[in-house]
Amino acid sequence: MAEYVEIITSLPIDRTFQYKVTGGESYGPAIGKRVQIPFRSSKRIGYIVAIEEKPMVEAPRPVIDIIDEAPIFTGEMIELARWMRDNYFCSWGEALEAMIPGALKRGKVSMVSRIKEQPRKVTPTIPHVPNKEQRKVLEDIRECIDRGRHEVFLLHGITGSGKTEIYLQAMEDVLKKGKTGVILVPEISLTPQTVERFMSRFGERVAVFHSRMLQSARFGEWKRIKDGQARIVVGPRSAVFSPFRDPGIFVVDEEHEPSYKQEDVPRYHARDVAIERARLAGVPVILGSATPSLESYYKAVSGEYRLVELTQRIEERRLPKVKLVDMRMEFDTRTGRKVVSRILAEALREDISKKQQALIFLNRRGFSTFVLCRRCGYVLKCAKCDSPMVFHPGKKALICHYCNRRMPPPGICPACEGDYLMYKGTGTQRVETELRKILPEAHIARMDSDTMSRRGAHDRMLQDFRAHRIDIIVGTQMIAKGLDFPKVTQVGVISADANLNLPDFRSGERTFNLITQVAGRAGRGDLGGEVVVQTYTPEHYAISLAAKHDYNGFYAREIESRRQLCFPPFTSLVKITLRAKKEENVAKSAETLAKLVLKNMPDMDILGPAPSPMARLRGYYRWNILIKAKDRAGTVRKLRGALKGFRKGTGVLMAVDVDPMSM
Repeated sequence: MAEYVEIITSLPIDRTFQYKVTGGESYGPAIGKRVQIPFRSSKRIGYIVAIEEKPMVEAPRPVIDIIDEAPIFTGEMIELARWMRDNYFCSWGEALEAMIPGALKRGKVSMVSRIKEQPRKVTPTIPHVPNKEQRKVLEDIRECIDRGRHEVFLLHGITGSGKTEIYLQAMEDVLKKGKTGVILVPEISLTPQTVERFMSRFGERVAVFHSRMLQSARFGEWKRIKDGQARIVVGPRSAVFSPFRDPGIFVVDEEHEPSYKQEDVPRYHARDVAIERARLAGVPVILGSATPSLESYYKAVSGEYRLVELTQRIEERRLPKVKLVDMRMEFDTRTGRKVVSRILAEALREDISKKQQALIFLNRRGFSTFVLCRRCGYVLKCAKCDSPMVFHPGKKALICHYCNRRMPPPGICPACEGDYLMYKGTGTQRVETELRKILPEAHIARMDSDTMSRRGAHDRMLQDFRAHRIDIIVGTQMIAKGLDFPKVTQVGVISADANLNLPDFRSGERTFNLITQVAGRAGRGDLGGEVVVQTYTPEHYAISLAAKHDYNGFYAREIESRRQLCFPPFTSLVKITLRAKKEENVAKSAETLAKLVLKNMPDMDILGPAPSPMARLRGYYRWNILIKAKDRAGTVRKLRGALKGFRKGTGVLMAVDVDPMSM
């Protein structure tokens, strides 16, 4: 007797397709298996989500083959993909396919790597004896694990308070019950240090994912997890989809990090997906951070999550002292333009004389961040983006940091043909150059995406830093999180207010978080620590409260501003971005769409249309429409209906981002 299977594909089509199973396939049908199907005039990979005894359509076509002997998706994962479809404006198939490695998407069943990955050498460790605060937090989490109950814990612990040890011991409890666990970390924090902590405790039971893995290595780790050889996964956002059958706990470290939000379809947030997957499995979630997102902290103080706190550093070490340097005063009292203030320079000299180490943070790479003509005021911008070209002297080029377009540095101004070009602004390369002049005896290295492009470069630099072959690292966000070196007693923040004036309601929150996180790298050993923060706006509450390590004070100020403006956590946002090569086409389509949305969703607060803050990117003009709503899933459902009547203009592309992390 023939069977009929309901298939979904990775196409952006929100429906299933029915096919006939004839019995001549390699394997029998089951929910969660891959199939090869004829689709229009081509062949596609599809996924079985239901099996029927009777045809639902007239003369369904037969499947070409059933690829898998055993399902690659559990019913729980299929249900999770359905939830993602309802909440993130994607198709069911797009959500499901995001859960597997690229080789499986192409229909492969095996993959062999020609490059042998070198196993990490780690020294086994045993659990530390928790302090009083850690014991209380662990008791609360263990009670939840023992009862097999779903609950979301927001672990608010200051930097250096021992949050990682909480994760490790909670994971140990889960393993004893025969279950498995996932620990999500931002890609930026996935340093050898972070991985080593878990591998030294759990050894070969740990599988690791990261963006620089070869496809074959990623497939191999996925297979180890599926076969039960690995019981713990450490990785970035995609690790939330690890193919465990019996998850026992999910941990989201640095839960405030924007990198947990996927930029491409499906545009999910890994933190929220982890919470939903844990709810489906009936297990706890730990969200950990020294600077929780306002959305998570609001839910914790409102009672939706359980707030647990670590207010003391391990071994009662003190938080580093923070000095604010007003760069306006520095400008008034010094001749010549200096990037490093006198206070920071003197602190670094003292640090080096004591054979200690330092980290210098600036979230801009390059040497000069823009080129200005003093005669006519012209700023050299990318021909495809609304962004200044950044000078990189090592590459002898001006580079766009958005589309990677390159051009040689011009000798004269392209606008007025004058020879009055000035290289302005500050990047990590300029800071490195200036520090070498100030401290010629120091060993200085730079850690940004320019210097870390080769595989293994990150690991090698951190090994050299641990061995004290490097005295000072100048870096971007790569040094802001996950690093724990006892000899780091000095941290410098070069331009603390760089993000404050961005047209984004989260700019204050991101500034506070970055200062707090990078300051937390100092004073983790017995030597204590100090932080020097250079700023032109020391009076701004995001900076002054970060200097006092006062998260609660910052939250009180920021949450009131969000309440008045009806921004998250008081609403959900949906951003519709239209883009086209011709500006008139995208502007006209945006106006038409805004009227359509307003007509079909009159109860929503709709802003726009308006040009994006970055109005041109990679050759496309971009316009945004922003929707504020209370019910995320309900808004997505209504928007789907509204967009059915929308016809885009010639060459116009559209993207819908639910809960966007940038404007």
